[in-house]
Amino acid sequence: MRIEGERSEILTDAARMVEHAERLGVLRGEKRRGALLSNRWTSVLSIFNANARLLLVAIWLGAAIFFSFAVAPSAFAVLPARELAGRLVTRTLSIVNVGGFIISTLLVATAFLFRRVVSRRAFYAELASLALVAITTGVGHWIINARLLALRVVMVRPIDEVAPDNPLRVAFNSLHVYSVVVLSVGMLAAAVALLLIARRTKQKRSEGLTSGV
Repeated sequence: MRIEGERSEILTDAARMVEHAERLGVLRGEKRRGALLSNRWTSVLSIFNANARLLLVAIWLGAAIFFSFAVAPSAFAVLPARELAGRLVTRTLSIVNVGGFIISTLLVATAFLFRRVVSRRAFYAELASLALVAITTGVGHWIINARLLALRVVMVRPIDEVAPDNPLRVAFNSLHVYSVVVLSVGMLAAAVALLLIARRTKQKRSEGLTSGV
């Protein structure tokens, strides 16, 4: 009887050990699956964030290029009066500048959300490019464009009727050159940011495919 009791106790202990081992295996498997799902979810969010940023930069850069090479030249070529063309270009440029300032500021503010998924050099390069877009568009709209509008008010009459050597006309032409330069710098900075974000997006997609395999 004693031997049978010891055997039953041994069998019971063995069964408990097997059950405990199975539970540990299940828990470990659940932890692994949870970690895998968490990593995949983080990767998906990172790719979505990069795609959204890429889309916003591409939209603004495309709008700025279209304005510079299509809208502005066409306005001066088609409209009967240069004054009307100038007002149309000024109004459209304001939309481009304000849009660029809002988009770049938003992207700079959200750049820190996924700071750890990019290298330090790429992160700061992207941040500097977006900050430059914000600075150039802000200066272009709230400083240069504001002064151009103020000069138009002071001139009273259309700019074509103002003498070329008039100080107001000279100041207006200088500001117009500054406006073109500032917008060009902002477009170059946006192109750099676009390339950096596109490269990061491609890397994250390849990493996501690799982890999925």
